[in-house]
Amino acid sequence: MNGYCVVTADGGRARLFTLEPARYPEVESGPSLVEQRDLVDIEQETAGAELWTSTKSGRNRAPGGGPAHGYDDHRSQHRAESERRFARQVAQEAMRLAQAHAARTIVLAAEKRMLGFLRTALDPLVRNGMVVQEVAKDLSKHPPIEIQELLARDGLLPARRAPAR
Repeated sequence: MNGYCVVTADGGRARLFTLEPARYPEVESGPSLVEQRDLVDIEQETAGAELWTSTKSGRNRAPGGGPAHGYDDHRSQHRAESERRFARQVAQEAMRLAQAHAARTIVLAAEKRMLGFLRTALDPLVRNGMVVQEVAKDLSKHPPIEIQELLARDGLLPARRAPAR
């Protein structure tokens, strides 16, 4: 049953899960998503004042009190690069987790921008035969049972079954 690894991510947090069978199917529902890792991108979670010397971007005064002029301090490119690095870190961890649990399928549930970064970072796995399924939903703050329910509704994971009794 360990054929699935699930990754939920937004720009600054990623949670990695595996799908585990019920230990005692006669009395327990299963399979269940079990959280294996919780990764946080410190840079994305850092407040602007702590990351930048100036919290304002895009304007400055000319010498001698002249008119203000605009400039680009490349903050958006810096944030995008930070997200790319975090996506690579998440992808490496997902690869390790998938190998350790003999997963054949990785399910990505992430906001659209992060999904693009993760797709690029996981490309080597796809070339090696791993199945990667995607859904553009940020489920990173949902509890595991709700994540499984939502992904099962989309046909990406098996639904939980009642005990066999």
